[in-house]
Amino acid sequence: MISNSLAIEVLNRALATGGDYAEIYLEQTDSESVLLDNGKVEAVGSRQAFGAGIRILQGYRCVYGYTSDLSKKSLLTLAGELSASFSGERLIEVTSMKKGKYKKINHVETHLLDVPLEERIAYVRECYEVTKAVDTRLVRIQDSLAFAHKTIRIFNAEGPVATRFDAEEERGRLVMVAIAAGENNSIESAFEGPGASTGWEYFKTLDYKQRAKEVGEKAIALLTAKECPSGQYTVVIHNGWGGVLFHEACGHPLEASATSKGLSVFSGKIGEQIASPLVSAWDDGTIPNAWGSNDIDSEGVPSQKNELIRDGICVGYMVDRLSGRRLNMAPNGTARRESYKYAPTSRMSNTYIAAGKDNPEDIIKDTKLGIYVANFGGGSVEPTTGQFNFSASEAYIIRDGKLAEMVKGCTLIGTGQEVLLNIDRVGNDLALGQGNCGAASGSIAVNVGQPTIRLSKITVGGRGGELK
Repeated sequence: MISNSLAIEVLNRALATGGDYAEIYLEQTDSESVLLDNGKVEAVGSRQAFGAGIRILQGYRCVYGYTSDLSKKSLLTLAGELSASFSGERLIEVTSMKKGKYKKINHVETHLLDVPLEERIAYVRECYEVTKAVDTRLVRIQDSLAFAHKTIRIFNAEGPVATRFDAEEERGRLVMVAIAAGENNSIESAFEGPGASTGWEYFKTLDYKQRAKEVGEKAIALLTAKECPSGQYTVVIHNGWGGVLFHEACGHPLEASATSKGLSVFSGKIGEQIASPLVSAWDDGTIPNAWGSNDIDSEGVPSQKNELIRDGICVGYMVDRLSGRRLNMAPNGTARRESYKYAPTSRMSNTYIAAGKDNPEDIIKDTKLGIYVANFGGGSVEPTTGQFNFSASEAYIIRDGKLAEMVKGCTLIGTGQEVLLNIDRVGNDLALGQGNCGAASGSIAVNVGQPTIRLSKITVGGRGGELK
């Protein structure tokens, strides 16, 4: 990390040619992971990364560069090279520094990296033993536990008084993958990946044995599952990780990095109906110790709870500093980046459809014939059109209001606009699921979420013929 006096000098070098905003982002990340393959320790790795990124804005223009050399000479050279991208007279002379204030959101009792390695290995091996006991057809089980502790210092200036922010982030995640082999060389797999922005205390209270059991059971169940039918059907989507569909098909198009450039189906839609009146949605970076929560964002703006959709009406976007200039909107704590090697941009944190009033069991009971999606695998989305294609890793037929046979090869096809408008039931069982999201500013931790929802109709792809 660097001193206030050096930061002022670097900021002034960056602002010498007419920049109206400059920022220094410093980071040190210490991480460690343990991987077991079929109960044997396959890898134990540790890594430390540190460096600084400098960004300069001039109107709608932006330049960014980074270095792992934090010496005075290196930082001043980088600032000078970046400022050479502009040619104008100095607008800002930084003369002093103040300390930025924010509310502490994430709290840690026992730092993950302080837990003895032997204890962590024993924890992961216990997960393996639980999964292994499910069925002899489980041919490969991989379990890993990964931690990362990040120390951040941000200096930013758009006037003579710069602001300094000091923050820490700590995250840990348990990942379990079970692979099952059946007749005719059939192979199926299942995945679980709970995590949080907290310490070892989370893993001690996590229902990890139940999760380890379930991942094995799902892989085995898929061995005998029939192929999913195809056509347009009513689809009920489970709570929690089911929210990844909203995240990808609707959340990304609500990021200001897309809406500010007219590259989103929701550009210019503030105040307009974009969803069913049953739908309200938020991006909330302030949920204590949630996987996607941060005390401050990567620009030093305190994290906020941002309303995106209210009763079907678009009421807000996730706004970073640069995109906010294009939209004439203030940044709202959603600028994020993977590391100092990336410039920040608007990204999701904990993004979810809010709970409704329906009992989840009643939603299924009131569906005569359809598909129940319990979990998603991979997918793809075209942000400019909202067109998506998502595969379900766990799905069932709904017959006469009851869950019937499991099916595989289920794919949901449509657009984000259709999904939002076709939601006709919203449950009261909001839950969140953990994942990593990759975009322009790298891979970041995000929570996706929703209650149980029902789509009145959506195109379902599969090789099982027509649903009867």
